[in-house]
Amino acid sequence: MTIAQLMANYTPSATFAGVANNDDFVLAIDCTADGDAASEAAYTVVQGGITGVDAQLNPETDEKTYIRQGKATNKVATQRTFNVSGDRMHGDDFQDFALAHAMKFGTGQKVIRPYVYFSLLTGKGETGTASIIVNSDGSGDAGSTAEIDIDIMATAAPGEYTYA
Repeated sequence: MTIAQLMANYTPSATFAGVANNDDFVLAIDCTADGDAASEAAYTVVQGGITGVDAQLNPETDEKTYIRQGKATNKVATQRTFNVSGDRMHGDDFQDFALAHAMKFGTGQKVIRPYVYFSLLTGKGETGTASIIVNSDGSGDAGSTAEIDIDIMATAAPGEYTYA
């Protein structure tokens, strides 16, 4: 499913106020063959078979202690990461792309793709590029569904994004 297909059923409001659920956020990746989709609307939504998208901000700090001032913390960077977990679902566009041999064993630029992450409620979020890192492509006990674990880690600070 693409962002365009998903958003046909939603109308975000920049003035929305209220509680958001995890299902109210969209993570979508450019899964085109060359990683050069015509627009974000063509990005593939991460959802089929997915039980969790753990969106994290991982700040990096530099701490120093100064004479007669004490300890001071300076924030120097923040990396966005997503841990995607769920059940292996063959035929899902995102899973088939991320779990293809080229992505599982690829390195460098070959595994970096554009992404967007935004709220269905407000349309506000972020856009950037990220490395797709497959940790598990189907683990579990006998008789259980095959579980997947994929990290999507930003390669630079993301920019602001608003769904239009």
